[in-house]
Amino acid sequence: MSERAARKTAGRPMKSPVHWALLGLVIDRSSYGLELAKRFERVYGEVLPVSGESHVYYALDALQARGMIEMVPGTEVGRQPKPHYRPTAVGKRSYEDWLVAQVDAERLRQELWVRQLAVFVHDPDAALNVIGRFEHAYLKGAGHTRRSREASAADSRAGLIDGLVSEHRRLAVGGMLSWLRYAHDSFEGLARKPPVDDPS
Repeated sequence: MSERAARKTAGRPMKSPVHWALLGLVIDRSSYGLELAKRFERVYGEVLPVSGESHVYYALDALQARGMIEMVPGTEVGRQPKPHYRPTAVGKRSYEDWLVAQVDAERLRQELWVRQLAVFVHDPDAALNVIGRFEHAYLKGAGHTRRSREASAADSRAGLIDGLVSEHRRLAVGGMLSWLRYAHDSFEGLARKPPVDDPS
């Protein structure tokens, strides 16, 4: 990345989820580029796919240009020393702030979906169809798990991640199913009401 591009990038808010996820991996454990690319694939592969190692290296350059990570002299890996990336104080603080900011982003995203569903207030049968299809797709996705229990048992960090994801998923599924029942009952009530004659 050129110096001019780096200055331009540093002035804008960072929106890329890939960049944030990679910053988290560097905070978790300093490492060199290829190892970070492999860890990214293991941890985020199915939920945040990247086009390849070059995408990870581009993200590392962008994080470095923003002062969120820094390169330190490498240690021997095979025949050549490889430079390692480690987080800066700015990077750690920015990552913490970004995680907390996700509360508002997630709330707004979910509320937007609910408001978009409400366009069917005059066509409750369409809403019921969408709710049924959404529930089916949601449950199908919620039943999907990435890692095996054997892999988790061998790696305490992976076990912690699996446990947190599993509990989050369990609570989220319960809450979503409860809301879907409420939405279904609400639109079903509308569907049973006799149509009101339009005075115009």
